[in-house]
Amino acid sequence: MPKIIHLSSVAGSPLLDSSGERLGRVEDLIVRLEPGPSLPVAMGLKARIGGRELFVPIDRVEQLGPDAVRTSTTKLDLAQFERREDELLLREDVLDRSLINVATARLVKAREVELICEDGAWRVAGIDPSLRPRLWRFLPRRFRGHDTEHKRFIPWSDIEPFLAHVPTSRLKLATWRLRRLHPAQIADLVEAASHEEGEEILEAVGEDKELEADVFEELDDEHQVEFLRERSDKEAADVLARMASDDAADLLLELDQERRLPILNQLPAPKQRKIRSLLGHNPSTAGGMMNPDFVSVPADATVSQALAQVRASDLGPQQVSIVCVLDGQGKLVGTLSLAELVRADENQPVASLTDGSLPTVAVEADLPEVARVMTDYNMIAIPVVDGDGKPVGIIAVDDVLELLLPEEWRWRAGAARS
Repeated sequence: MPKIIHLSSVAGSPLLDSSGERLGRVEDLIVRLEPGPSLPVAMGLKARIGGRELFVPIDRVEQLGPDAVRTSTTKLDLAQFERREDELLLREDVLDRSLINVATARLVKAREVELICEDGAWRVAGIDPSLRPRLWRFLPRRFRGHDTEHKRFIPWSDIEPFLAHVPTSRLKLATWRLRRLHPAQIADLVEAASHEEGEEILEAVGEDKELEADVFEELDDEHQVEFLRERSDKEAADVLARMASDDAADLLLELDQERRLPILNQLPAPKQRKIRSLLGHNPSTAGGMMNPDFVSVPADATVSQALAQVRASDLGPQQVSIVCVLDGQGKLVGTLSLAELVRADENQPVASLTDGSLPTVAVEADLPEVARVMTDYNMIAIPVVDGDGKPVGIIAVDDVLELLLPEEWRWRAGAARS
């Protein structure tokens, strides 16, 4: 018996008894999925014999491929085929379907499935996503050959299959594996997937509510709306509540007008106030672009106290990259970068480190002005001040880049698909 076989050499092949007499045809190969990294093990075959679909246990199989499947007896007492929990039909559920290559954060098509024999058991070793195996399947079986070299072979340990379409599956996409990816990579996968596949990805990451919000922030407007459309106002509000305030405000404006107020009203009061404030500004101005969440300390605070404020914050890296230093009236005295704080003596007052020369932008400043100032001063974040000189938000460089990138550069639907 060969140690490596391909699904295409088994599915559709003749099913023979031990004497070589034809019993019927192999329809599919059945494997059981297990949670964790173990390779799926073959449990048996779905075979068509005398017009009936029957289950052939793998222990009744003497030879598996490459041109036929031979049983170990001339008499078979076979049961009607029925799907069992957490079993996959490789031909029906995997072949030519999309899967996630978690090593590269891309969707791939399983054009061929390779199995290996280890310790007497057949296990799924991986897939070949190239078109060559698919073209071979169009040839008559006797002309196909059985090439075991796959230049683009992907081991199953790097694969995460979609399971929502499998009627008896209780398993889901492995959230712990998706967590290894950056939210932007997961968003790329959602955008490249079909709607059903995208929903399955979002359902998996939804077990981590913070990760779900991060992924929504990275989705383009069209997909954000698409995946919130089928959610209730309460569910949509739960997502927006965990997003950065500026991203949540932008997304709220993309929703149908009749849904905006009901969703806004279900947000926590502090989040509501921030979003309502952002919605009061022109989206193309600094006031509309800024994130109202930032770290600030009084001028008489020490470096140690400022770093403690940064550590206690749950804001993203861009928002904590600068710390605003305020006087007794809440006006901006200056800003300090995180690098400056880390390098300074921890007992030094923060006011002694600021010279007040770092630029700011007014809430009315337009995008070109914000971009020019940040470019001139090599800034990764800039404070936005009101007419009284009080900081009301922070604009991070990624917010500016997002608005400056040409629309065609932001199209990513093909970026995660091989």
